Amino acid sequence: MKIALYSGTYVRDKDGAVKSIYQLVASFRKNGHNVAVWSPDVSSGDNHNGLAVHRMPSVPIPLYPDYKLGFFTNETRRQLDAFAPDMVHISTPDIIGREFLLYARKNSIPVASAFHTDFPSYFSYYRLGFAVKYAWKYLTWFYNNCNTVLAPNESVRLKLADYHIRNIEIWSRGVDKELFDPSRRSEKLRSTWNAEGRSVIVYAGRFVLYKDIEVVMQVYDRFMQGEYADQVRFLLIGSGPEEESMKRRMPAAVFTGYLTGKELPEAYASGDIFLFPSTTEAFCNVALEALASGLPVVVSDVGGCCDIADRSSGGIVVHQGRVCDFYSRCIELLGDSLRYRELRACGLAYAETKSWSSVNGFVIDLYQKMVDRSKSNAGLEEVVPFADNV
Repeated sequence: MKIALYSGTYVRDKDGAVKSIYQLVASFRKNGHNVAVWSPDVSSGDNHNGLAVHRMPSVPIPLYPDYKLGFFTNETRRQLDAFAPDMVHISTPDIIGREFLLYARKNSIPVASAFHTDFPSYFSYYRLGFAVKYAWKYLTWFYNNCNTVLAPNESVRLKLADYHIRNIEIWSRGVDKELFDPSRRSEKLRSTWNAEGRSVIVYAGRFVLYKDIEVVMQVYDRFMQGEYADQVRFLLIGSGPEEESMKRRMPAAVFTGYLTGKELPEAYASGDIFLFPSTTEAFCNVALEALASGLPVVVSDVGGCCDIADRSSGGIVVHQGRVCDFYSRCIELLGDSLRYRELRACGLAYAETKSWSSVNGFVIDLYQKMVDRSKSNAGLEEVVPFADNV
């Protein structure tokens, strides 16, 4: 197969969605398929191992310059025509994603889109709740004009179905067990955090309001003001627009900055508890990475993180936003308790079953069937009739 893949960002390890996309591309290539990638946000320092990656014109998004707003041009269309894809995969349903969708439908090419990010859930954090219904109206149109929509888990599948989105398949996510593993634990690194004899509570992700970082900061306050202050060290992995505010409010915490390569799994494995109260995750790659590194997770009961905690039995699920409950559940896991060891063992066992090769093998088989069906139906009516525009 020749697969044209569009992603809003294609910078290695930038976020959980990109990690999944990189792994999917690697699986396609490993299985002998030809992939070309288009994105407005491409790392200049990555040669992509010979993969054709087309950087699209773009401008920084106002107030969020780490991500870019790109543009579909005539040059993009010529590149697609020259590549002549058998399949189009869209990872971001933005204005460029819409053009890739229209291109695929015009040329009778099977098209699939993956639901990586619950963008509408972000609006309420910025007092834009009125926009949610309009966002879902567009997303429903977008996804219903794809042959297949890939949801990361059953909870997202049900959410999409509630909006009358059709043709949903589940593409889970994997974890690189050679990278994320308890054996990477470093006492030397822990000593630099001044964490000897303490339980390290880890948060990893963007420092943005929609990750519910306010809960993290309030849990920190509870610990620092209580009897367990000398028993914990908070470790914040990542970066984002709220970083300076978090540093002011969490002066005793360790901020590592944005970590990549082997530094990230070493930091995970050198921690003890993973605290991630976000309610806006579609899947929650970071929770799976934490489990694979030997950390029990404490997560919210809304969003994709609770699905991982429940399926793995490797974590504790807390009602969203309840700071006191997040605090008390973290206290339960301090030290080497029986509860801690049980959760850790379950999380590690679950991570062993989530190899990328098996997870992505489903997508490859699905796409091959779609391409074969398309070729056999050449000249006939399309499988998915084109819906009215929004």
